[in-house]
Amino acid sequence: MTQPKDDTIAARISKVLAERIIAGNLEPGARLRQDHIAAEFGASHVPVREAFRRLEAQGLAISEPRRGVRVAAFDLAEVKEVAEMRAALEVLALRHAAPHLTASILDAAEQATHAGDNSPDVASWEAANRLFHRTLLAPCGMPRLLAAIDDLHAVSARFLFAAWQSAWEARTDHDHLAILAALRDGNIEEAATVLARHVRWIGQKPVRTASGVTRKVFTIVG
Repeated sequence: MTQPKDDTIAARISKVLAERIIAGNLEPGARLRQDHIAAEFGASHVPVREAFRRLEAQGLAISEPRRGVRVAAFDLAEVKEVAEMRAALEVLALRHAAPHLTASILDAAEQATHAGDNSPDVASWEAANRLFHRTLLAPCGMPRLLAAIDDLHAVSARFLFAAWQSAWEARTDHDHLAILAALRDGNIEEAATVLARHVRWIGQKPVRTASGVTRKVFTIVG
């Protein structure tokens, strides 16, 4: 009878820890201590272990023999993998969503991208960017596909935060505008092509970590 409660607590713990990892408050390699986290949330070890499994499924944590659970590191291969997966899945979702996209939905997506253009920091930009993509893709009516895309967006956000948390630069997202223009013209193939290219874009930026070490970080911007 306690399983639903444990699941709810596990979801809350994994959500908070994911936000910390994505924002860079927990750096790659940092150990996730089960006892400390259980004490922080006033929970038993059962939901904490489930929260760890959820983070591993999202690619945000890794369990290593004799080392426990740690924040997952990332390299160029992982960034490329996430970009390719996003491109494939988002194009699939867009093709299924396109017949259901109304003028009001496209207007809402445009408002989201304008909000991103005017964002004062990386956190608000990421939220607006995610809203743009979700608004266009949600009408596909494929919940499992959308859930997989949401997980990939969380990993993408981590790359983005790592690269931009110290020096955000506002910019206009011309790809978003091109996708909207193609959809309004009924040119789904052009919209899909721009979307795929958009999410495959990979950049590299030197960042200074909280420990004072400068390192290059790969990021997906899109």
